[in-house]
Parts: sequence; structure tokens; C-alpha cells
Amino acid sequence: MQEPGKMQSRKKFLVWTAASLSSLTLLQFFKVSKKKKAETVKMLTREGKLVEVNVEAIPAKKKKVTNKELQNWIKKEKS
Repeated sequence: MQEPGKMQSRKKFLVWTAASLSSLTLLQFFKVSKKKKAETVKMLTREGKLVEVNVEAIPAKKKKVTNKELQNWIKKEKS
């Protein structure tokens, strides 16, 4: 038969291995999440300045600007 000391050391090894693996798994749940870099888009203002706008601030539903709206926008600025 096997010696009792070998069985104890083997059991200790298995217990420590299982404990370390489970602690690594638990650490992933408590891991501090990294902040995502804010995505920005470059846009022009009425004054012609280039600004960066956060993507989250732009409405999801987009509509195309008509030529008439664009001309009125430019005329308002020049007046």
C-alpha cells in the first residue's frame, strides 16, 4: 500500500490547485473594468470651426439636409 504521507501531500496539492483556480475565476468578476475611450466625430460649426463631438451626443435617427435648408443656414450666418 501507499504511505499515508504521500496521500496527504497529493490531497493538499489538489486542494491548493483547485483553490487557486477558483480564486482566479472569482478575481475576473471583481476585476476593475477599464474605461472605454470616448469615440468622437469631427464636425464643423456655423462659424466654420472644427470641433470634436462625442458620438453619444448625436441622435441615432439621422436625416439628410436639403439644399434649401443648407442655403438658409448659410444666409442666417452672413446676415
